[in-house]
Amino acid sequence: MNIVEQIEQAEIARQTEKRAEVNFGPGDTLKVHVKVVEGTRERVQIFEGVCIARRNRGINSAFTVRKISYGEGVERVFPLYSPRIEQIEVVRRGAVRRAKLYYLRALRGKKARIAEKVERRVGPTQVVENIRSAAVPDVVEGSVAEQNETNETNTTE
Repeated sequence: MNIVEQIEQAEIARQTEKRAEVNFGPGDTLKVHVKVVEGTRERVQIFEGVCIARRNRGINSAFTVRKISYGEGVERVFPLYSPRIEQIEVVRRGAVRRAKLYYLRALRGKKARIAEKVERRVGPTQVVENIRSAAVPDVVEGSVAEQNETNETNTTE
């Protein structure tokens, strides 16, 4: 690793310390909190739109966000490790099958919508619980019946 790569890795580490690294991709709707300097004041401006492209090149990584503002399409390219970016929020995940969504530029209205990605995860604990409940149904039913009998005797006394 040469010295330029070492400096780039150090800068990436420094930027990821400041804010949590967010996992997102094309099709996701993002809120990008950007620091804007106006004269002597500095404020945070939120740019919300659909990520249409992501470019992974180390310190030069960038992503493009597109939104429709007052009927006009607005695209903005953000460097991923820029100190001007305060926070990146994923509003919703989009189900797309392309890495670059430049075709959205030509679409308007409902045609430009992106379906939401549905996460279907079956964890190992869920599988184990299903197996356990199927393997020992008699014990569970017996214990419930015993509890009902004790409750009935307590209420009649």
